[in-house]
Amino acid sequence: MQLTLPTVLTLGRLVLVPILVLLFYLPFEWAGPAAAVVFALGGFTDWLDGYLARRLNQTSSFGAFLDPVADKVMVAIVLVMLVQANPHLWMALPAMVIIGREIVISALREWMAEIGQRAQVAVSSLGKIKTVAQIAALLLMLYHDPIGALPTFLVGVALLYMAALLTLYSMVIYLRAGWSAANRAEEEAASP
Repeated sequence: MQLTLPTVLTLGRLVLVPILVLLFYLPFEWAGPAAAVVFALGGFTDWLDGYLARRLNQTSSFGAFLDPVADKVMVAIVLVMLVQANPHLWMALPAMVIIGREIVISALREWMAEIGQRAQVAVSSLGKIKTVAQIAALLLMLYHDPIGALPTFLVGVALLYMAALLTLYSMVIYLRAGWSAANRAEEEAASP
């Protein structure tokens, strides 16, 4: 397997995770904004690797596997850190919804691939809106400090709840599509 530039960028996003964690826990005023910058860099590389893979025709099955893994690892770790820093139900609830949904949908996609119905649970435009809200929320919450009169952390919390609601809604859509596809696969297998 040859490493392409998009795959190197995706691997770089995984390398950013321990740097992000280290910055988050440093006891300095600039630690939160620095962690937010690293998170934003991760978000930018997520967009850039997808763009370059399509533009340079360098898509690969390994890249298609690794890209969502890198995204989910970074998001899950940031959510866990934010819950640890703010140990309240109002913070834990959207984190549990988002992380739990990712586990359920990943398992659903794997199962659907096994029965030859993977396309039925492809990423939707709603999932992309959810991702943008989620990334913006986490970025603002990592930054934490107000920007002028903008209460960055509170706006981030509001966006996180919006992302959690979209997460639940999209999970229902994925599960319904998966259920229908599984029923069709069973009917096709049962017919002579």
